[in-house]
Amino acid sequence: MQEFAKDRYEKIPYRRCGKSGLKLPAISLGLWQSLGEPGNEKTCRDCMYYAFDHGVTHFDIANNYGPPAGNSELVAGQILKDMPRDELIISTKAGYYMWEGPYGDWGSKKYIVSSLDQSLKRLGLDYVDIFYHHRPDSDTPLEETLGALDLIVKQGKALYAGLSNYRGERFRQAVEVIKQHDWTPITIHQPAYNMLDRWVEKDLLPYTAEAGTGVIAFVPLSQGVLTDRYLNGLPSDSRIGKRGDSGKQWYERLKADGVIDKVTKLNEIAKSRGQTMAQMAIVWLLRDDRVTSVLIGASKVEQLAGNLKATEAPSLTDEELQKIEEILAD
Repeated sequence: MQEFAKDRYEKIPYRRCGKSGLKLPAISLGLWQSLGEPGNEKTCRDCMYYAFDHGVTHFDIANNYGPPAGNSELVAGQILKDMPRDELIISTKAGYYMWEGPYGDWGSKKYIVSSLDQSLKRLGLDYVDIFYHHRPDSDTPLEETLGALDLIVKQGKALYAGLSNYRGERFRQAVEVIKQHDWTPITIHQPAYNMLDRWVEKDLLPYTAEAGTGVIAFVPLSQGVLTDRYLNGLPSDSRIGKRGDSGKQWYERLKADGVIDKVTKLNEIAKSRGQTMAQMAIVWLLRDDRVTSVLIGASKVEQLAGNLKATEAPSLTDEELQKIEEILAD
């Protein structure tokens, strides 16, 4: 068993997940893309160890993370053997395409139950802490999808149920169905949320707060846009820069839409606070106590370490928040 820092739980704040008894670190680590790709096993191990050494107890995966699909769970499963399972929150999901045929996608009971069984084998675990339906399925009744989540929790294969990518009205309907059947409540919702994508503020957060559901924000840095990485052009060694013409077109659209100008102005506020743009973007999300945790990715330990420092920063002042609102509103 790997030895970890004795003071790890003093290094990051924890927030209660809605009205449940579950607490999550203010920042959680996702194992998508860089950390789930073949060849990056050592980097993934180093990042998970560093995160846990600094109090990050929550590691988020999905059945289709990799690439290839399933690889993130295989890699994480090997690493978790050397970590204290009972101190960790491990989440995975099902809802996107995973295997051929009619039972390897969307939200049927067949797919959800089968997918988790496969995930547990890849992870080498008896249960996950959180299991999500990854996206809404308009062709499958909510009763079937949510009933499958309830079944999984009752079987002990997951401790908590979650939803991801559900819009506000669909989430509200899900909560009503659960109440009608007295099923396992939705403990957590995982939506996209960042400075440049704020749909949750009016469309989702009022519903999650009313239902007592926690929220963990993914893509908090808008896939790297809310950093200083793209302020002086498109780096050729970046993930998007390696896409050639499509990457260049993506960057030109950002410029034409004024996004780069906005981030440049936001970065000036961050620098005045002694922070990176990425750190301020995380602090901004955590300004709302309805947000339980911010889910970040990483491609190296140094990047992870920098982003974790966001939890040490002072809260944004009213004046800074006003300036940010003005920039985002332009």
